[in-house]
Amino acid sequence: MDLLALADFNLVARHGGFGKAARAAGRPKATLSRRVAELEASLGLRLFERGARDLKLTEEGRALSGRTTVLLTEIDETAAAIASGGGRPRGRLRISAPLLFSQMAMGRLAAAFALKYPEIRLEVTTEDRAVDMIEEGCDLAIRVNPDPDEALVGRIFLHDRLVVAASPLLARPAGDVAVPAVIRGAADRTTAWTVTTRMGPASIPIDPVLCLSSLVMVRDAVRAGVGAGRLPVSLVGHDLSAGTLVHWGDIEESNITVWALYPSRRLLSARVSAFLDHLKAAFPTGSPDELAAYIVA
Repeated sequence: MDLLALADFNLVARHGGFGKAARAAGRPKATLSRRVAELEASLGLRLFERGARDLKLTEEGRALSGRTTVLLTEIDETAAAIASGGGRPRGRLRISAPLLFSQMAMGRLAAAFALKYPEIRLEVTTEDRAVDMIEEGCDLAIRVNPDPDEALVGRIFLHDRLVVAASPLLARPAGDVAVPAVIRGAADRTTAWTVTTRMGPASIPIDPVLCLSSLVMVRDAVRAGVGAGRLPVSLVGHDLSAGTLVHWGDIEESNITVWALYPSRRLLSARVSAFLDHLKAAFPTGSPDELAAYIVA
């Protein structure tokens, strides 16, 4: 495949038209049109739908652009690094991270990374949905217990688990009496929490008195004594150690894994490798207590 023609195709795709691309690059419009037509002919695919006024990528064009834009950037950056005699990672690194992890740790992680790699322009977006990394141009995604995805590879860098915690002032009811509970999300229809204690398995009937949309909000309400809550160890570890919350038991089968994912069809860039090493340095063992300590450090 002609890399120059591929670069011209991505230039036109990025600017949304031959005229805009030609003006931005200072290149003849006719040259760009010819190079894209030659690329389409060599692939046997139509990459653009050409209308009277606009130009739109076909499905094949979007796929080609998504999979080659980063590769071409890597080639340019590698050539620039070799030419300048430097090997430090540089360029843009775009990361998607879930809300809770972002609130707990991402600000500190990102700041330390930016200081260590000043030539990398780090962009972090916070969202709990599973982003389409290729379509949305993400280099790395941090996800909690992600569904299997053949298009992605990655590694676990943190483990966590859920516990039931409550204020020391909240008495734990005996028998079948329901305890006031703070839950996350209106869709949670649970009527009891099954926990493991030193005495063995136990069931805690609950009466949801407060429904909140984030675990940080749930923790704060539990601290205030409104009710018991089901929370990650990493979020309440400091409170449990300090005695401001008490541990009522571990939620059964609540193993939580936090993954760093990236598209397997891309070359692993130096920027992604650097951030993966940064995560490993921040959480060497990946334990819940380690994340809890990192948050309050």
